Amino acid sequence: MPMIPKDPDSTLVKRQFAVVYTKKRGRKRFPENCVEIVTSEEEALDMSDSDSAKYPAIVVGPSRSSEV
Repeated sequence: MPMIPKDPDSTLVKRQFAVVYTKKRGRKRFPENCVEIVTSEEEALDMSDSDSAKYPAIVVGPSRSSEV
């Protein structure tokens, strides 16, 4: 998946390491309550557990939903 270009002047949207809880790995967007931000790539890898449906990721956000 190509990375979303980041506006260098913006301080709102950030790329961060995370652990994402999901049963379907093919999704591109996840609700906030399924994402746990962590401090490093190593921490995301350590906390991941495919048996519990927790996967390491690099997330971009926050992002407003268009499904209001």
